[in-house]
Amino acid sequence: MDAFPTFEAKFTLLKVSFKIKLYTFWQRVKGFVKRHPKSSAALVLLLLAWIFCLPSPLFQKPLSTVLEDRRGELLGARIAEDGQWRFPTSDSLPTKYEQCVVAFEDKRFWVHPGVDPLSLARALWLNVKNARVVSGGSTLTMQVIRLSRDNPSRTVLEKILEAFMSTRLELTYSKKEILCLYASNAPFGGNVVGLEAASWRYYGKRPGLLTWAEAATLAVLPNSPALIHPGRNRAVLLAKRNRLLQKLWEEGRMSASECNYSKEEPLPEQPLPLPQLAPHLLDRLILESQRSPSYGKPTAGKKVNGQRSTVNFPPPNIA
Repeated sequence: MDAFPTFEAKFTLLKVSFKIKLYTFWQRVKGFVKRHPKSSAALVLLLLAWIFCLPSPLFQKPLSTVLEDRRGELLGARIAEDGQWRFPTSDSLPTKYEQCVVAFEDKRFWVHPGVDPLSLARALWLNVKNARVVSGGSTLTMQVIRLSRDNPSRTVLEKILEAFMSTRLELTYSKKEILCLYASNAPFGGNVVGLEAASWRYYGKRPGLLTWAEAATLAVLPNSPALIHPGRNRAVLLAKRNRLLQKLWEEGRMSASECNYSKEEPLPEQPLPLPQLAPHLLDRLILESQRSPSYGKPTAGKKVNGQRSTVNFPPPNIA
């Protein structure tokens, strides 16, 4: 006879132990329900509210129609039905912008569950200390919820609701997806919404080509989008951008020379016109989408009254 139990015997013991613990837990739950029926019902309703608290789709705003070549360069775009430059949600973000926005808005974004208790505690302390609201303590996830709800009034109840929905959002989307949702729906001044539209309107290039200074500018801009306009105290925007660049250098994200050169870059001036290299093709694309039975209906998290299309231009042998 073996001195030690076999693998099968160990596995059987584990199953028996698990069943005993599960039975004990269930008995305790039943006991709690019998002793506190009203509290139990409230907890069940709260759980159901949490499970079904997110709308589907999360964002229902109209989108611009975008035409690109095979390299991702913009050939043309048409403004959304509500008069906003709001490009369809991208499935990825450039590394520079990603690092900038996390460093500026939510440094513990990658580890918190949608709510950052340390950030909320710090915000509460600053607000009490200054006898006014100087910090909200919102995470990027909470800001996505706020954007999806059309920026309602800032109240304590609203903050609690944002925190409640944010924990649910974290279980529905990955961190990368949440970051893309924020970047695609954040305000960038005037009628410019989302990183991609802002990159083309202010710098005339796709987001992947942004410099550190440009990415940092667009990372801090949604915090005070009106500062982008000439005559709106742009020195404040410049100071915010340079503080972020300094922080990125201190964290080892860039070299000292990159930081110094980036601080010398000017802020963008007036918004640039978008390229219109294929207007007839863009008109045809819009007409075909309007004839589609799915036009204006929610699908894959957004409405199909705007779309992104790619054409094989320039030909491979010319590129």
